[in-house]
Amino acid sequence: MGEDVSQSVEVVIANQFEMIDLVQSVLDDLTELVDFDEETVHWMGMAMREALNNAIKHGNKLDPKKHVRVTFDLFPETLEIKVLDEGDGFDTRTLPDPTEPANLLKPSGRGIFYMRKFMDRVDINARKGKGTEVHLVKTRPTAGA
Repeated sequence: MGEDVSQSVEVVIANQFEMIDLVQSVLDDLTELVDFDEETVHWMGMAMREALNNAIKHGNKLDPKKHVRVTFDLFPETLEIKVLDEGDGFDTRTLPDPTEPANLLKPSGRGIFYMRKFMDRVDINARKGKGTEVHLVKTRPTAGA
């Protein structure tokens, strides 16, 4: 943990979709500390929920023995969320572009696209055999803005 972190929370959840609401509650409480507006919190929650869904379904492959680790770090300038699964990792370059005409009507494949639209920065670190970490960053509102 860096010296610039003003608040840090880590949650380890069972690999179950039902646990996503618990993590959403933590995000809601943290965003209240720095007065993120309601719309921003909504879109941050959507991005985080997509990351959690992907970790549970695609990373951990619904394995009930695995867990998902979520870390929230509140810095002076940003709120950062890290979602780490225990899966095999994957190469994001192999993902189809959801905006391609052939993919427009497909019911899946938009999670990372949405994360990138809703957050200021998204980094995906696939660690072969050691899971995938999705790092979501949102700039904090400035005082008086």
